[in-house]
Amino acid sequence: MNKKVKYIDWGLTDYQEAWDRQEAVFNETVALKTKNRTENTAVETPNYLIFNEHPHVYTLGKSGKPENLLLDEQGLSDKQATYYKINRGGDITYHGPGQIVGYPILDLDNFFTDIHLYLRTLEEAVILTLADYGIAAGRYEGYTGVWLDADNEKARKICAMGVRCSRWVTMHGFAFNVNADLAYFKNIVPCGIDDKDVTSMQRELGRELDMEEVKTKLKGHIAKLFEMELV
Repeated sequence: MNKKVKYIDWGLTDYQEAWDRQEAVFNETVALKTKNRTENTAVETPNYLIFNEHPHVYTLGKSGKPENLLLDEQGLSDKQATYYKINRGGDITYHGPGQIVGYPILDLDNFFTDIHLYLRTLEEAVILTLADYGIAAGRYEGYTGVWLDADNEKARKICAMGVRCSRWVTMHGFAFNVNADLAYFKNIVPCGIDDKDVTSMQRELGRELDMEEVKTKLKGHIAKLFEMELV
């Protein structure tokens, strides 16, 4: 039987607000798992798939280098962007309107306890979504995320990933460029990689995409791959 997962779309949400809301859900789930273990109970843990978009923001992961942000405070202000150091894996990335930012808050004990398989499965959902639009995508050996032309000098990233996992509960997730303003990536060394391009569905197809349509396809692939029932 497929595991029930609550799907929520927060819409355009301030990054700090979204982070706080994620932390609250994540902490509740971890606390429930701890209680189950210490009190020998078996209360089912909840699972969530959250989509949203953010106003222009740069986030730096735990292993990231601050110098990969190429703007000072005035530069951030001029670009109407904010900057946060956060507790996910990975280096620096950009979030903004026209980008699907996905936060699966899943208890992997309900699915599979393998963080690498978790990342590969999220990547596969994005790859299948792109295939629905005739875009051939794949993986770049040694890097997370989803790439186009990963086997040659035209390699460019279309989806970045960075997650946190504690007691097999996940948070943070992926950033999928649909109609994102790619100019904002020029103000950082994206994911710490200074010799690779970044792209979007809009750039590849030469037209603006219907965000809701892309979300529907993406969440459908996620649900099928993880054998989940979205409610």
